[in-house]
Amino acid sequence: MKFFTTLFCCILFAACAKSDNTGNSGKEPVPEVDDSQIAYHNPVIRIAAPDPTVIRVKDGTYYLYATEDIRNVPIFKSENMIDWEEVGTAFTKESRPDFIDNKENLHAAIWAPEIQYVKNKYVLFYSLAKWGNHWVSTVGYAVSDSPEGPFEVQGKVFDSHDVNVENSIDQFFYEEDGKYYMLWGSFFGIFIMELEITDDMKITPKLETKHQIAGNAYEGINLWKRDGYYYLFGSTGSCCEGKNSTYTTVVGRSKDLLGPYVNKKGEKMLENAHEIVLKKNDRFVGTGHNAILQEDDEKNTWMFYHAFELAELSKQRQVLLDRVLWDDQGWPYVEKQEPSYGAFRPVINK
Repeated sequence: MKFFTTLFCCILFAACAKSDNTGNSGKEPVPEVDDSQIAYHNPVIRIAAPDPTVIRVKDGTYYLYATEDIRNVPIFKSENMIDWEEVGTAFTKESRPDFIDNKENLHAAIWAPEIQYVKNKYVLFYSLAKWGNHWVSTVGYAVSDSPEGPFEVQGKVFDSHDVNVENSIDQFFYEEDGKYYMLWGSFFGIFIMELEITDDMKITPKLETKHQIAGNAYEGINLWKRDGYYYLFGSTGSCCEGKNSTYTTVVGRSKDLLGPYVNKKGEKMLENAHEIVLKKNDRFVGTGHNAILQEDDEKNTWMFYHAFELAELSKQRQVLLDRVLWDDQGWPYVEKQEPSYGAFRPVINK
């Protein structure tokens, strides 16, 4: 596999000769990778599986979960990040969350799941929300001993009224130095708050710690820590308008978990400033809501995200995979800042 990695780097070097370190191409077009050199093509999941979240478990297997275009939250399994098998759903008709107080809202959809391993349990956080009603939005969670479930609903972490934030969805769980945090928000500000978690998995938000870290241009956020910086990834634009979708993946960074998160010029994400990681091209649009980055066995970083394929719009938001590169100032980007047609596989030593 090291041969392929070296070859991949050589091709990237040649392809980027006319590009600057931000991933912006020069005037000459970057040559396409020849079919004989391609190890995979995008999309890697060719059915609707929006808002992907991914975890690698102890035996090296990857699991991916998605917003319920497939009802009850689909679960996919892969040994290599490329070839995925649908292995079930997180919930059933009988086990779906039904804890929203207002019974009229029980038909809310389960959006934007977020999988984590916490206190020896697989914890699936999710947004239970109703399209068009920003105050009907709840962050809930369910737990399991296995990444394939069954997941047992535990109730809510908080809802929009609890935290006084409209559209309290798109949650992301973060753990550091024995402390637990929830980040969340969708176009009404991005917030962070500490959580208390007991050994029996009761989760209580520490409301007094709520703190805004980004403005109203973002949703679908997550964090990645690298070389002393916290990188706040998020999506801007419209997610769900087919060929007219404008979703774009962006990033800011900070030396402190609580911010300020800034772009290369030092402008704040609180004022909706950021750097572009990934945007549309002539094949894919609506490129966003990325999962937390994944490392392969050579510590290369990879990003799962969803997009509409213009030639296959009926398939809705499919799952794509691209390698995340880092410039000499430590900023992340996808080559040419757009989805690849195909590329070499991640290095997996299984």
